[in-house]
Amino acid sequence: MLYYLFQHIHEKWHWPGTGVFKYISFRASASAVLSLLTTVVLGKKLIRFFHERQLKEEIRMLGLTGQQEKENTPTMGGVAMITAIVVSTLLFARLTNTYIVLLLTATLWMGAIGFADDYIKVFKHNKKGLAGKFKVFGQVCLGLIVGLVLYFHEDVVVRELEVPVTVSEQSGAPTVVFKDVKSTKTNVPFFKNNELDYGRLIPGLGARYTWLVYVLVVTFVITAVSNATNLTDGLDGLTAGTSAIVGATLAILAYLSSNVIFSQYLKIIYIPDLGELVIFCTAFVGTCVGFLWYNAYPAQIFMGDTGSLTIGGLIAVLAIMIRKELLIPLLCGIFLIENLSVIIQVLYFKYTQRKYGMGKRVFKMAPIHHHYQKMGLHESKIVTRFWIVGILLAIFTLTTLKLR
Repeated sequence: MLYYLFQHIHEKWHWPGTGVFKYISFRASASAVLSLLTTVVLGKKLIRFFHERQLKEEIRMLGLTGQQEKENTPTMGGVAMITAIVVSTLLFARLTNTYIVLLLTATLWMGAIGFADDYIKVFKHNKKGLAGKFKVFGQVCLGLIVGLVLYFHEDVVVRELEVPVTVSEQSGAPTVVFKDVKSTKTNVPFFKNNELDYGRLIPGLGARYTWLVYVLVVTFVITAVSNATNLTDGLDGLTAGTSAIVGATLAILAYLSSNVIFSQYLKIIYIPDLGELVIFCTAFVGTCVGFLWYNAYPAQIFMGDTGSLTIGGLIAVLAIMIRKELLIPLLCGIFLIENLSVIIQVLYFKYTQRKYGMGKRVFKMAPIHHHYQKMGLHESKIVTRFWIVGILLAIFTLTTLKLR
């Protein structure tokens, strides 16, 4: 909204300083700061609200050190995070941008699913919360919406170099001409000719069914990443800090993909109008950092499913829009490891129980962050080390743009 207001003021009255709103760098910085401050302010109010009404989620006791201290900690801090993201994006982004509209829809959609789960746990005192099948159904519905919009909307295109390149008659210099095309291509890391077309993923599948494959891939990615993030939310500051690192990396990738010079140099897909995603990404990073104000050890509030499900869904949608979803296993390696640790633990326990009559475990406890707690590591040390690994994975993710 402020973008349009100051654009009008600049064009009509030429007030000094109003022109800065046309720059993505300024709006992205302002969005991050506002999102951070909004989260801090609303977080304090939420903590007071829940303490005054003695509302909290009942924690399942796992025999871990420090769990008794967490018993009276309020949850649903994700409400502050979602509010901060939406407000910052509405104020600083171009609201006619299809990607921004779709991201705001995804934020509110996943937020509603997480809020319903937390509401049942906190206000209805039901430990199970929203049934898993309803969560998955909501995630699948969002995947269908995102996939169909990205495939069919006329504004969602990639810009390709026209071949052959024409030569100017006057200067003799080559004239670069681009064309906008609908595409289901994505970038594949570690390869030179690194574009994978989902339309050719299944041999013999006609062009009329390409949309079906694309939508299924989008739905799978959104559902998988959202649930993986939810599993990671088990230690103070772990999900918020890791997500901030991922969000900052996605902001860089979005900027590079929206810039004709960088995209050509790095040989990645050039996507027009994608630069606005940087504003959303910085709002995302700002709210994650702001939430750490209260969520760092010892946590004064948890984000709950309202925050974790939303964060996972947004990371997936952003990666898909930037056409870097194949980098998710690397960039979101922390979430992947947490998810795999649970799968390995369950499968191995069932296998040994069936074969030997007594179930055995690979880890002392899953997800894997609880395994390290059982080993005697302090919670804050585990979180800090996971952050360090997350930073290394983010750096390696960016280096894949040249490692081919």
